[in-house]
Amino acid sequence: MSEQPALDQPPADVETDECLSSYDYLYSPTLLNGRVAFITGGGSGIGFRIAEVFMRHGCDTIIVSRNLQRVAEAAKKLEAATGRRCLPLAGDVRQPESLTAAVEEALRTFSRVDILVNNAAGNFLCPASSLSFNAFKTVLDIDTVGTFNASKILFERFFRDHGGVIVNITATLAYRGQVLQVHAGSAKAAIDAMTKHLAVEWGPSKVRVNSLAPGPISGTEGMRRLGGPAAEAMGLSTIIPLQRMGNKTEIAHGALFLASPLASYVTGTTLVMDGGSWLTSPNLLSASLDVWSSQMKK
Repeated sequence: MSEQPALDQPPADVETDECLSSYDYLYSPTLLNGRVAFITGGGSGIGFRIAEVFMRHGCDTIIVSRNLQRVAEAAKKLEAATGRRCLPLAGDVRQPESLTAAVEEALRTFSRVDILVNNAAGNFLCPASSLSFNAFKTVLDIDTVGTFNASKILFERFFRDHGGVIVNITATLAYRGQVLQVHAGSAKAAIDAMTKHLAVEWGPSKVRVNSLAPGPISGTEGMRRLGGPAAEAMGLSTIIPLQRMGNKTEIAHGALFLASPLASYVTGTTLVMDGGSWLTSPNLLSASLDVWSSQMKK
């Protein structure tokens, strides 16, 4: 019998916003055949990899960002790697009119949207005392209000009559009160609450709503903004129970599970994918302030 990989061995990934050079199917390749997914913040990072993995499992996608050039370039890469259709659209999740136009274009193109992934987010390190009123509001507008806007628009335009799945990308920041993260932690905690409310209200319409909370994930803008090499130098991996950071493909597999029929009886919950990090990682206030200070000087 050939030796099998360890059950906690991560799948292949690449640090940059490029498609995987090869892909090992852990789920059926036809898991999302005939489905269409609308992914905010789909032009880079976790959103890009979610789009790729969904497409490799038979799904067509719409990727949305304020930066049309970014999603247009990403869509070309995704279509070339997977052979599926990817529609890039400009849209600002903070502006319902902009998002409504994107949803209507998606429906004109595909006649359906089965899955919404609310991935658009804003974050940076900042002490609460140094955080401007506008900066706090901006993060909540992108993360929390943006999630509500996209969910409400798609519910009214399609999900109410046809059912659907919503996957909200959140975080574990609020579980213990992470330092320098009052803005993002508050925004993500509100989304986790929203997940429960919408799951209860929209369940009778055959709409499942769940959150996915990643921990430290390599190759993401979030990781670069929240410490990057400095966090690794502080021994970040050694204080995570699984002794490593996660990667984008792992998070995409979590989203794939929640979006697929495999999770047909799962709604109103949060899937934490952080290697156990939130249970053990200390709040290193002094070191975190040093990282923030060094970023401010750049």
